[in-house]
Amino acid sequence: MAKVKVKISGKTRSYDKGVSIKDIANDLKKQGIIAATLNDKLVDISVKVNKDSEIELIDFNSHEGKDVFHHSSAHVLAQAVLRVFPKAKLTIGPTVEGGFYYDVDVRPLNPEDLEKIETEMKKIVDEKLEIKKHIISKEKALKLFKDNPYKKELIKELPAGEKISYYEQGEFKDLCRGPHVPHTRMIKSFKLTKISAAYWKGDSKNKSLQRIYGVSFPDRKMLREFIRLQEEAKKRDHRIIGKELDLFSFHEEGAGFPFWHDKGMIIWDGVMGYMKDLLRSKEYQEISTPIILNKDLWLKSGHWDHYKESMYFTTIDKVEHAVKPMNCPGGLLVYKNNVHSYRELPIKAGEFGLVHRHEMSGVLAGLFRVRSFTQDDAHVFCTEKQLKDEIKKLIELIIEVYSAFGFKDYQLELSTRPEGSIGSDKMWDNAEKSLSDALKDLKLDYQLNPGDGAFYGPKIDFHIKDCMNRSWQCGTIQVDFSMPERLELTYEGKDGKKHRPVMIHRAILGSFERFIGILIEHYAGRLPLWLSPVQVKVLTVSDNFNKYAEEVVDELGKVGVRVELDEKSESISKKVRTAQHQKVNYVIVIGEKEEKNKTLAIRKGNDVEMGVKLSTFLKRLLKEINDKK
Repeated sequence: MAKVKVKISGKTRSYDKGVSIKDIANDLKKQGIIAATLNDKLVDISVKVNKDSEIELIDFNSHEGKDVFHHSSAHVLAQAVLRVFPKAKLTIGPTVEGGFYYDVDVRPLNPEDLEKIETEMKKIVDEKLEIKKHIISKEKALKLFKDNPYKKELIKELPAGEKISYYEQGEFKDLCRGPHVPHTRMIKSFKLTKISAAYWKGDSKNKSLQRIYGVSFPDRKMLREFIRLQEEAKKRDHRIIGKELDLFSFHEEGAGFPFWHDKGMIIWDGVMGYMKDLLRSKEYQEISTPIILNKDLWLKSGHWDHYKESMYFTTIDKVEHAVKPMNCPGGLLVYKNNVHSYRELPIKAGEFGLVHRHEMSGVLAGLFRVRSFTQDDAHVFCTEKQLKDEIKKLIELIIEVYSAFGFKDYQLELSTRPEGSIGSDKMWDNAEKSLSDALKDLKLDYQLNPGDGAFYGPKIDFHIKDCMNRSWQCGTIQVDFSMPERLELTYEGKDGKKHRPVMIHRAILGSFERFIGILIEHYAGRLPLWLSPVQVKVLTVSDNFNKYAEEVVDELGKVGVRVELDEKSESISKKVRTAQHQKVNYVIVIGEKEEKNKTLAIRKGNDVEMGVKLSTFLKRLLKEINDKK
């Protein structure tokens, strides 16, 4: 029988032509394989190998594996919904960070309904239904889903003559590109987490649907750990802590627009100050561009066609304008304002720009999802020869910043060309190669995320992990050959001719608002000393010691320490509890002994140190602040 060579895990093996990826996994004794990449294409493990190929086996521990697993879970959810509510109409069921959801046209659901659906999901899992892929014509697909107006609408939007895939498990069929896990029993542990309303295609003019969220795992221990972390997350909710510590607020008069209070601004200024100082040391320029720019610019940049649904608009002098959702086009205009030589490149221009994006009210979530936010953007303009080195510098800069804020664990993801992108094949090939080569040079592991790049270029995304093992996508590096072309950016080369620069978009924190929310939850409100709104609280045992306490406060204040004095006529134990509840880093207690010896009793958390000289404490404080530990 004819043979095929299969390269897997760096080794080449020989198999009979037509061998399935599942058989290869079994031959290698690989357990828990969910899907695979076959010559860089994500596929089901039932796919057969008919030519020499390179394969990567994928389990739940990878980004792609989780995505496949969660999407398969969404199908189990949809099947269960139809069993409980036969007249329900399914729409779409994508994955989200950490789980999945399915939007369903059905009556408003309640917690009892979720319990019924979960019970049915368990039956489907126990049935070990094989999940099979089918390819059919557009005409047959319309017949197959003739009773579902939402599926029919999706099918009709596809190009004429295009083949359509659907997946089948038992009596259930759903439109889907896949891939999926081989059978339902792999989805051993799951939980439906909440219900919310959602409009079809996110348009408030369309029908309101029921969005059912869930999480799933290949074993029950992982679900138990998820539930434990969810309980911990409730204690760390930045919305609750923000209110308790008087950091920020939200009001009906500006839904989705955060109001920052004095103590919140201290955190904001700390983060901003650190970023500005760091970027100056890396030879960045700082610019600021207008919030409102006219339609012509957004048409040229491509945002009007690709981002219009998320933008706000206004008319000025009878000309249509848009409130900027991104800082990039303004940065391009600043570059165009001067003639540039190759000797100037790379030009690194940073902007802490306020942007606005329309979000549906149902998805607003404290600082994590807002309608206006400050983005720490920068745009690096360079030559093609400089591109890879500049990407490497950006990667190292992002890692440096995350370390300063206490995030040591992160994952990198390389996203490639999506559908509906702008620019030539050559541009995209060069951009994708520059990103992947930079990662390889730095010996950094990364996940490939095919087809999920920005419309103007591929990107590297940074996903940081907090103390509860939650992943947050913050930083991004995006290579853009297209926008400099569309806005006709140039520089004068060594040959005296005009050349087109390459533009690198990058953000590190992403949204200031969101990043501060992440920081608050990561540290449960007790921020590192250099960021803390109140670094030291001085408490007196009685009014007799107020004079010495005021002297201590004055000395701390002189060197810039943020300190408060609590002279209230309350018991010292109550004052200590209040200070700890306010997440103060250091609590100083002053009584008779401290006044007599001119010393301090210092509490940090549950640790107490007696007899500390003020000068010693000051040196220690300033070192901790300067070291940003």
